[in-house]
Amino acid sequence: MPSPIRSALQHARFRRQAAPARFAIAEHVDWLNPTHWDGLTDGRGFLFCRGYHRALAAVLPPNVSPRYAIVYRGDEPVAAMAMQLVEVQGARLRKSPPAAGLRGLPARLADRMQQRVLVIGNLLSYGNHGVAVRAGCEGDDDVWHGVGEAAYRVRRAEKHTGSADFVLMKDLDRDLLTQSALLQKLGFRPVETEPNMVLTLQQQWRGHDDYLGALTKKYRKNLQSRVLAPVEAAGLELCAIDDVAAAAPRLQELYLAVHENAALRPVTLGADYWPALARAAGDRARFAGIRRGGDLLGFIVTLRDDEHTALGYHIGFDREVSTELPLYLRLLQRTVEDAIGLGARRLSLGRTALEPKAALGARPEPMHVWVRHRQGVLNKLLRGLLGRLHHDEAPERSPFGKQ
Repeated sequence: MPSPIRSALQHARFRRQAAPARFAIAEHVDWLNPTHWDGLTDGRGFLFCRGYHRALAAVLPPNVSPRYAIVYRGDEPVAAMAMQLVEVQGARLRKSPPAAGLRGLPARLADRMQQRVLVIGNLLSYGNHGVAVRAGCEGDDDVWHGVGEAAYRVRRAEKHTGSADFVLMKDLDRDLLTQSALLQKLGFRPVETEPNMVLTLQQQWRGHDDYLGALTKKYRKNLQSRVLAPVEAAGLELCAIDDVAAAAPRLQELYLAVHENAALRPVTLGADYWPALARAAGDRARFAGIRRGGDLLGFIVTLRDDEHTALGYHIGFDREVSTELPLYLRLLQRTVEDAIGLGARRLSLGRTALEPKAALGARPEPMHVWVRHRQGVLNKLLRGLLGRLHHDEAPERSPFGKQ
C-alpha cells in the first residue's frame, strides 16, 4: 500500500497532466456546435436545452455569468457542461439559525468572505444540470478527467477579471458517485447536502383526488382539516396564472418575501425572469396562484423537466398571511396536482422544508456537491472544514401506509 505522502504526490502529478481530450468553450450556448450539444443533452430534460439557456442568459442576476463547454475525444463529443461564474458574498451563504441545514462556518468568518465561484451546474435548480455525459461513457475516467480540465480552463481564462478560487460541481446523484475516486484525484472533496425530496406519482393517479384517495385515513383527515378546509373557509381560490408577464411584479414581491428570509441565497432573481421562464418553457410549466378576491397571496411554478420528472420549482407567498393560513402547504398540494396534470411520474421538491415534504409522501434521495480550491494548502484545509459540516436528515413518514 503506497504511503500517504506518495499518494499525495501521485495525485498532484495527475492533476497537472493534460486530459486526453479536446474542448470547445463559450460564453453563450449558441456559440457551440448545436448538433453536438443537442446530441449529448437529448433526454436530459428542459434545463439542459439551448432554448432554456438562451432565455436564461437575458435575465440572469448581475452576479452570475454563464459558461458552456463540450468535451471531445478526438472529434467525438463526449460531455456537455453548463457552468456559472458567481460572485458570492459570504453573508449570503451561512445558515442562521445554526440548527437548519449545513452548519460549521462561524458567522463573523462567513460575513467577511467574498468569493468568485465556478459552479458546474445551475444555482437556479436542484439536481444535476451541469454535466451531460454521452451514453455509454458515464464510467470513463478520461471523460471525467476532461470535465475537470474544462472547468480548470474556464477558471484560468478568467484571471484578468478576477480569479475564481472555488470550483463547485453541483448535485451529483448516486449514479454519478461512481466517479468519486477520479474526482478526488482531481482535488475535489464531496459534501453530502440535505436530500432532494421526491414524491413518486402513481400511474393510476389522474388528478388530485386520486392522490388524496391514496393517503391513509389519518393523513387524509389531517390534510383536510389543517390545510384544505381552512384555505377554503377563508375564501381563498387556487387558480392558474395565465398572464405571467402581467403578474410578474406581484410574483417578484412574493418570491422576495420567501427568498429574503432564506439564509442560503447566493443569487436573487429579477422580475423579468418570470415571463422569460414562461415563454421558454411553454406548456412544460404551470404557474398557479392562490388568491383572495383580486389579491394574489402566493404562487408556485411546476416545471416538467424530462420525460418522467416534474419540479416543484419556484414558490412565493405572503408571509404575514401565512401566519394565519397554511399557504405554503396548500401550494405544495397544488404542485402535486399540476405535476400529475403534466404527466410526470416523479415530483422533485428540492432540499428544503423536509418535514412537510415527507408528510406529503416524498422520500429523500441523497445529493452531493463536490468542491475544490485552486490552492493546494487551502484545499487541504477545506477538507478538514467540510468534515465538520452537518446537514438535516429527512424524517420518516408513511402517508400511504405500508408499501
